Amino acid sequence: MNLREKSLEVRQVFTELDIEIKAFMEQSQLSCVSGCGACCANPNVHASVLEFLPLAFDLYEKGKAEKALELLDEVGEDANCIIYKSFSEDGKSGFCSDYANRGMICRLFGSAARRNKEGKKELITCKIIKEQKAELYQKSSLAIKDGAAVPSSGDAYSQLYNIDFQLTQEQFPINIAIRKALQTVLTYMYYTENNEV
Repeated sequence: MNLREKSLEVRQVFTELDIEIKAFMEQSQLSCVSGCGACCANPNVHASVLEFLPLAFDLYEKGKAEKALELLDEVGEDANCIIYKSFSEDGKSGFCSDYANRGMICRLFGSAARRNKEGKKELITCKIIKEQKAELYQKSSLAIKDGAAVPSSGDAYSQLYNIDFQLTQEQFPINIAIRKALQTVLTYMYYTENNEV
């Protein structure tokens, strides 16, 4: 499987996951607080290179890959995710400017479960949701304990591992993951285009 095919496989995983997430959110009525970007304003959120291949290919196809690398150089590795657009002084209010191409971690947070130390499912969420949507959070947590359907972060990442273990196994701060995805796509496209001659 070549790099483009891997990117398409990742996009397929995302499409199927988004359907599961939508069903969970409709059933639970639980979602992120509107306009909140607290997790997006955290440069220490980690992601894999593979989950940002769709973004990298999309930027390449739009002629924006080099510009994105320049932006990454400008802001530095400790900055907020480059596709997050803040509209507040503290950076915690904003939106994702490329929602369709956001990473796996961005999709899972607040709408998926993981296994805790006791092996029980628990919602992956934040203090803001727990406090501002306390009733819905409690209701959803109880429903999950009782076996309600919820996307599994472990299952989602297993699907990525099956596509390309090497590009998934290492987690980087989000902008580094985006940079590595862009560099991987640019290198791949350079060799692909030059070998077609």
